[in-house]
Amino acid sequence: MIRTLLVFGRLNSVYCESVQIHSVERIFPWLKHGHTMHYSARFACILSFVGLTSATLAADWPQFRGPNSSGHDGSKLTLPSEIGPTSSVLWKVALPPGHSSPVVVGDRIYVTAVRDQKLLTLALERESGKFLWNVEAPRTTLEKVHKIGSHAQSSPAADSERVVSFFGSCGLFCYDRKGTLLWERRMGPFSNDFGAGSSPIIVGDWVILSQDHDQGSFLEAIEKKTGKSVWRTDRSEFLRGYCTPVIWESGKQKYIVVAGTLRIAGYDLTTGKEAWTVRGVSRTVCMTPVVGEDGRLYVAGWSAGGEEGERIDVDSFDNIIKDLDKNTNSKLEVAELPKGPIQERFTQVDVNKDGSLTREEYERFRGLFKKSQNVILAIRPGGTGDITETHVDWRHTKYVPFCSSPLFAAGMIFTVKDGGFLCNLDARDGKVIKRDRLAAGTGNYYSSPVVGDGKIYLLSDRGKLTVVSAEKEWKEVANSDFKEDVYATPALVDGRIYVRTVGHLYCFGTAAKR
Repeated sequence: MIRTLLVFGRLNSVYCESVQIHSVERIFPWLKHGHTMHYSARFACILSFVGLTSATLAADWPQFRGPNSSGHDGSKLTLPSEIGPTSSVLWKVALPPGHSSPVVVGDRIYVTAVRDQKLLTLALERESGKFLWNVEAPRTTLEKVHKIGSHAQSSPAADSERVVSFFGSCGLFCYDRKGTLLWERRMGPFSNDFGAGSSPIIVGDWVILSQDHDQGSFLEAIEKKTGKSVWRTDRSEFLRGYCTPVIWESGKQKYIVVAGTLRIAGYDLTTGKEAWTVRGVSRTVCMTPVVGEDGRLYVAGWSAGGEEGERIDVDSFDNIIKDLDKNTNSKLEVAELPKGPIQERFTQVDVNKDGSLTREEYERFRGLFKKSQNVILAIRPGGTGDITETHVDWRHTKYVPFCSSPLFAAGMIFTVKDGGFLCNLDARDGKVIKRDRLAAGTGNYYSSPVVGDGKIYLLSDRGKLTVVSAEKEWKEVANSDFKEDVYATPALVDGRIYVRTVGHLYCFGTAAKR
């Protein structure tokens, strides 16, 4: 019967083999003493026990930054503080390069990667790191990406039956647990020379994908089983951005939240129609919002020139065209522009990618410079329409991160800014509690902070790890150096920490089994 329990647990991605046998016998004494309970009744008890242990011993981290991008480990199990290349390592495997974050569902870990210009989805055994399979996504060409970017930037999303991988202009691919391709959706080419970065999420029977580019931005719901479109919402007013959607519940209503150019929008999950908006964020949003345990939505956005006192201001098109238009075509080419904000961002300003800037293109971007606001804000639920003036509880305009998403923990909002500046705000009013520079020093933060067991884990792009206590007067608990670049966000699952560097995947934990 114990063997039956273990087999059943394994089939259901429940790690029952890690449950001590005497604990099972304490719950089911007939296992030990040969009680004559009918087999079906015994099996019913086993099913109940498996259901119980699945909730406590087989947590999932099914998408970028965990459940609903919260960054929270829900298992409440002990996590090691001292982790690094030689500390608390349970296993370590070499991985092909990629910036996507690991996701963990059942007994599997999924990541995407690039090897020899091949776009790969990989499945690994959760307990050992053993490679189970890898599949290549067919492609014709590779899209352009940022100089520090990757063609595997978007994190996969998975459930107990499927894993969905997104490779930008190559498209969206859905596989079963054996790596068999179930369906694919070819996309692009996207108008964005930095590449795609937003990740898909799975919500019930749908895959939700948001893509903001210089042209053709959209939000789409796709049937998880078939790959067919349920609805598609135009977001063409939004330029390139990298926000992964989150789900925000307000009463009985569920909204898909996407932050983009100058505003945040909430879309009805069932129809894709925009239901509310908040204006006044940055012209580019690279981070993902977070839903707090208090029910509010916390959003941050930063882009160059959005700080008060450091705003980018460029002369009008009409004032410069006569002096700069050497070929007298009433447009501006990159060679005609002096070095400055427009020339440096020429490929973004040139929305239609014809190599010239029209008055409309130039003035649109000039307006973005004027309106962009670097900000962290808190939004309370319940509004419809434009709720900028009615439902924003507070705004904070300092210590705003660039790519690293905010973290809600212990009634506070934690942010880490490039250069290693960690700040925590009181979630009730946005007031600063503590701000200090981490011992890790300089470095950019593309990885987002995650929290578990009262500890927050932060990783810089230079591979410097800092662990701090999740409290008002936070303290640095531990530091380490992976000596490899890190762009991925760690996964905290069931007493384990999974960290992806540019060359490896680590599993950390205590020596004892779960």
